[in-house]
Amino acid sequence: MLDETLASVKKFIPKPIFNFFQPYYHWCLAYLAAAIYGFPSRKLKIVGVTGTNGKSTVVHLLTSILEEAGEKAASISSLRFRINKKEETNTLKMTMPGRFKLQKFLREAVKAGCKYGIIEITSEGIKQHRHIGIDFYMAVLTNVTPEHIESHGTFEKYRAAKAELFKKAKIHVLNGEDPSIDYFLKIPASPAGRPAQNRIIYSKKDFPPNIHLKLLGDFNLENSVAAYHAAKLLGIEFGAIKSALEKTEGVPGRLEFIQKEPFSVVVDYAHTPDALEKIYETLRPPGKTLGVFGDSTPSVEEGRRLICVLGSAGGGRDKWKRPEMGKIAAKFCDEIILTNEDPYDENPEAILAEVERGIAQKNKLRKILDRKEAIGAALKSAEPGDTVIITGKGAEPWLMGPNGSKIPWDDREVAREELASAQK
Repeated sequence: MLDETLASVKKFIPKPIFNFFQPYYHWCLAYLAAAIYGFPSRKLKIVGVTGTNGKSTVVHLLTSILEEAGEKAASISSLRFRINKKEETNTLKMTMPGRFKLQKFLREAVKAGCKYGIIEITSEGIKQHRHIGIDFYMAVLTNVTPEHIESHGTFEKYRAAKAELFKKAKIHVLNGEDPSIDYFLKIPASPAGRPAQNRIIYSKKDFPPNIHLKLLGDFNLENSVAAYHAAKLLGIEFGAIKSALEKTEGVPGRLEFIQKEPFSVVVDYAHTPDALEKIYETLRPPGKTLGVFGDSTPSVEEGRRLICVLGSAGGGRDKWKRPEMGKIAAKFCDEIILTNEDPYDENPEAILAEVERGIAQKNKLRKILDRKEAIGAALKSAEPGDTVIITGKGAEPWLMGPNGSKIPWDDREVAREELASAQK
């Protein structure tokens, strides 16, 4: 609870004074947390996973591989806290927790006999120095696309925040297909005196053809390749890697099918333009018939409709992307329902108006502010063979409102309830 106590104390400090000392405040707080809990990361091999999209999936996959190999592992992601196969849902609405909770978690992992700690690392967490006091053995990069620009100021500063993780890690696993690869290659992969081969650059072409994934989409192939190479560098045998990846049918709230017949209902966390486009491409590439991904997996054929439920988060978060999200939806979706999505202190109708700016074809657009009603309307509109895709929240447990209010929420459960209601 120290994080919360200190956060309350800083409210009484004049803002200009706090802003000046803020970097030192965050750094000292992180180091203090590590010291209080006895620097637990020194007793673990810590893998930090960062990037704009795919972080949670890579953490999930790498944890599964380690457990399949019989290793004791702990992991933190936007989805869950897991120690030696025991887990609890991450209900913080914070991917990378506060310093004291983070260090306490690592201490508990050490007590449980864990050898590895896999942590999802965010740019905001690095900006607030939450990574200080953690000894990183390996850093994994998924991708870097524009996000949190209002917070960091520019894309370059956002990318630089991600890079701080790689300055602290001995081993680097980098996405060779990402446009920023040359930027990250300039960061030495290992401290002076260590072998220079502590770096691997991966691409989708590297994935072994004899591993048969159940996960859909090129983006999940990238995530799987990242986890595959990270596991190899950790010394995990191929058999365990193959077994774990082939067993993984999905990650909660990430391209998760709620229903497959008579029409498909899919929930996904996509909340950036890049992620949204990749999800829509997976479900229906423009102008193409989408291939069947497996015997039990539905495909969206040309002529079948893609019905999209989406919004954009408030709280001043990345306003630039709102019309871009609308433009992408207009490109792929046959029917678009704009709805509320974590407005925080902003006017939800104003947020939807900004998304709508990107949608030229108004005939395919509806605006339904109530998110439950919007999901229900999309399901009622669906016909056999259609696909309803609900994006933006995935498995998140809260709908965030003004003054920090939280409404219990789960897009997946709401979709199930609306489907059940329609069948009565």
